[in-house]
Amino acid sequence: MTETATEETAGRRRRPVRRVLIGLTVLAIVGGAVVYLNRDTLIPPPEGCKVATATGQGELDLPQAANAATITAVALSRGLPERAVTIALATAMQESKILNLNGGDRDSVGLFQQRPSQGWGTVQQIKDPVYATNKFLDGLVKVNGYARMPLTDAAQEVQRSGYPQAYAKHETNATLLASVLTGREPAALSCVVHDPAQTAAAAALDENGKPLPGPADRARREFGKLVTTSDVPPAGKDTRTVLALTPQAGAAQKQTGWALAQWAVAQAADLGIGQVAYDGRVWQVDRPTEGWHAKGGESAGTERVLVTLGAPPKA
Repeated sequence: MTETATEETAGRRRRPVRRVLIGLTVLAIVGGAVVYLNRDTLIPPPEGCKVATATGQGELDLPQAANAATITAVALSRGLPERAVTIALATAMQESKILNLNGGDRDSVGLFQQRPSQGWGTVQQIKDPVYATNKFLDGLVKVNGYARMPLTDAAQEVQRSGYPQAYAKHETNATLLASVLTGREPAALSCVVHDPAQTAAAAALDENGKPLPGPADRARREFGKLVTTSDVPPAGKDTRTVLALTPQAGAAQKQTGWALAQWAVAQAADLGIGQVAYDGRVWQVDRPTEGWHAKGGESAGTERVLVTLGAPPKA
């Protein structure tokens, strides 16, 4: 009897311990689920952009992505082939790491390290990515058969660099990036921007306090006749400004639409863009780990790219 009573007492003591362990396990599971569901808010991924296709992937800083998208848009506005985009991007990778540099070798500046003393333009002009890209492409289209030449030879014909073979090492990355930014590879670029609301406010004025071009002006200037822009009335409780970027109609309309959509994502930090919707897909700044996804993008067809400015309203 005494032995049995002792066993019963030990059993009663073990039961509370089991309950505590079960309770702790349940709390851990619930807590883990909460952390997972709110991971983008609690542990936001680092800022930057990623490209991913079936043939390769890569990463860029936000300024690199924005500049690469501008280079691509300018080339597309001129009706140039993807090969021209690849050559321009590879050149910018070598010359500046696709950054709009204030200086360089001797008097070189900008994305392509062009020199005012060599007739490329003034420092202020060359520091404008659209101007600098057009000047590079002006030289490229004068190279007979550039699209069939080895990339490094075509770039060297324009740049006259002291390192004529240096451009070749960037061809793989430039080819991948061109396939994405021209829209041939859809939904392949996604960026993480931590605070588009602050970015939008800062982007409204330049360093001298003067107004900067907004998304519509930028799109028209960089894509030219390939795009028309219009405002869209806000829907529901979301009072943010919505801009429609309509790609030029034609055989390549859908590809141009994806070029516009991925351009908008690449420019999100500069222009304070919080959401881009196109072709049934949507990119949202407050869902940085999801990339392009279908949820919420059902209303976006291929006729226009819908760009929403600012961070989404908090629930």
